[in-house]
Amino acid sequence: MQAPSVQYTFDELADPLREVTFVVVDLETTGGSNKTEAITEIGAVKVRGGEEIGEFATLIDPGRAIPAYITVLTGITDAMVMRAPRIEAVLPGFLEFIHGCVLVAHNAGFDVGFLKAACARHGLVWPAPPVVDTVRLARRVLSRDEAPSVRLGAIAPLLGARVAPDHRALTDAKATVDVLHALLERVGPLGVQSLTELQQVVRDVSPERRRKRHLAEHLPAVPGVYLFLGPAEEVLYVGTATDLRSRVRSYFSAAETRRRIRHMVTLAERVDHVRCAHPLEANIREQRLIAAHTPKYNRRSKYPDKATWITLTDEAFPRLSLVTAPRRADGVFLGPFRSRVTAALALDALHGVLRLRRCSPRIRRTGANGTPCALADLGRCGAPCSGAESAGDYAAHVRTFTDLVDGSTAV
Repeated sequence: MQAPSVQYTFDELADPLREVTFVVVDLETTGGSNKTEAITEIGAVKVRGGEEIGEFATLIDPGRAIPAYITVLTGITDAMVMRAPRIEAVLPGFLEFIHGCVLVAHNAGFDVGFLKAACARHGLVWPAPPVVDTVRLARRVLSRDEAPSVRLGAIAPLLGARVAPDHRALTDAKATVDVLHALLERVGPLGVQSLTELQQVVRDVSPERRRKRHLAEHLPAVPGVYLFLGPAEEVLYVGTATDLRSRVRSYFSAAETRRRIRHMVTLAERVDHVRCAHPLEANIREQRLIAAHTPKYNRRSKYPDKATWITLTDEAFPRLSLVTAPRRADGVFLGPFRSRVTAALALDALHGVLRLRRCSPRIRRTGANGTPCALADLGRCGAPCSGAESAGDYAAHVRTFTDLVDGSTAV
């Protein structure tokens, strides 16, 4: 893996690793299945910012004999657990110890599986904390030439752990703390500075995609439209975001699971953007850019002729209307919308905030003598049909719509 050209500052991250409290846990058990076997020992170390801030360690009476081969492996005998507490007495304190923390374990599926099963048996709710598995992290960071095996006994000395694992819970937890810190030192220069980025490292994200995170570095954290551009400056994909930088960065993480979009990212050479005053303007600009460029990776590019637009009728007292092809030279129209149903919903929303009339009869600029409808009584229309509102007054409502289209007002 190669470092991106720019790393983000801690101020730009939602969950910087220096502020995350980890609880590194290890269990000893009577066997390998959490359905039939029981926990004999819990060892856990709480660390934050590279410093140890707490420990939790106890033997546990499993309520059955410990198999001889387990005693040989761990050194834990029946006599040692005879006076130890049962798991139902230990779990509440352990759950309190890990509250609000990120759980870390070497082969986390094993330890978390036993803890969840124990909670289920005794009517306790497993809090489902975020989990980091140092086995999976090691496999993403270390090559097989460097680490043929990622067993704790093999990887701890390789990474310079100060504690030698010995199949006792607290000792192995302390060794895993050193392994975790060593692995964090390895991924730090690769741009991994937050918990989110750490979790993404162990997921299926290709190094090629992760390396392109720097393409989002210049983007502002504001609403807008982003455009992925290919080697020939062709538009590959257009999208909108309320936070441009955060949204575009997600394309280089495990959060992006769409196959065609992952392929698009591998082709992208640059990300351009357009700042927008509000999300509605961003949606409008997105639709127009898609219609103009028909990007290969936007599904909406496949059916450009099926778009619907909202525009003003050409009248003295204009109304909003749905059309399939906007022809106004002034560019005062919203869209395109993917379907007429979506456009109709947007039209209803606009009618809810604008005092533009909805009736269809044409109204002369002078001499209006119609009868106001119920919308006028509700204050939703100025009733230009009855002469209650002059052309000049009505023009203010039209301007509100045009300002909304060009982004100069948010209504």
